Amino acid sequence: MATPTTDQRLRLGTYVLPTDRTMIMGVLNVTPDSFSDDGLHLASADAIAHARRLVDEGADMVDVGGESTRPGAASVSTDEELARALPVIEAIAPTLGVPVSIDTRNPVVARACLAAGAVMLNDISGLANPDMLDVLRDTGAAVTIMHMKGTPETMASEAHYGDLIAEVREHLLAQAAKAVDAGAQTVIVDPGLGFAKNTQHNLRVLANLSSFTDLGYPLLVGPSRKRFIGELTGAAANDRIPGTIAAVVRCVEAGVTIVRVHDVAATKQAITIAEAIQCA
Repeated sequence: MATPTTDQRLRLGTYVLPTDRTMIMGVLNVTPDSFSDDGLHLASADAIAHARRLVDEGADMVDVGGESTRPGAASVSTDEELARALPVIEAIAPTLGVPVSIDTRNPVVARACLAAGAVMLNDISGLANPDMLDVLRDTGAAVTIMHMKGTPETMASEAHYGDLIAEVREHLLAQAAKAVDAGAQTVIVDPGLGFAKNTQHNLRVLANLSSFTDLGYPLLVGPSRKRFIGELTGAAANDRIPGTIAAVVRCVEAGVTIVRVHDVAATKQAITIAEAIQCA
């Protein structure tokens, strides 16, 4: 059964994490064409070392991805995605000390990485492939369901909505119900900043986070270095930490359960101060 936001625990595999604070998911892209990492952690040894740095900086969990999902990115073969992600998960899952998530749209990759020690599936396509439900039935893994229209290759052309907030809510609720029925350990929802959403759409999502925190599921938001920050400020991807932090503070104020970020140390400091102010 999915864990509701009223429960003060988040169950991911054998890990039980608190939900009375905003947790940090550290991003580990094992790809040559990520919009922000630019292949920096493509080698397994570098990826493993970076995973440990993320935890040292304060990450509560680490999300490993072997396929770039930046706007316009082409899909990669199953073999290539496995070759990138699987050795890293095999190496870090037993020793990292925090939950490891696999960021994939591919059921074959998801199944292999969960078997290798990942405890959560982070599916940006929101279980668009029905075979993902079979993965959940067979493994009972936790899952993050994100809202996206189309694919990374086509999503920019699909950023059209009648009622953005209502449509995203309805999609997340429908897909989360499927995951619950499939036996997922915990279901987390993500409104999908930057995925089939333009700058104004992203700002509206951030302004209306209460419409997603009340869905009955833990909420994950991924504002890290997103294009909308660059469009508003002119900053290049690797110079968007201040904009990311502004969005993270908004997430803290709204009661978001998890933020997914590249820059863990800066995010940890910002969350610490934002939460201290809330409690003063």
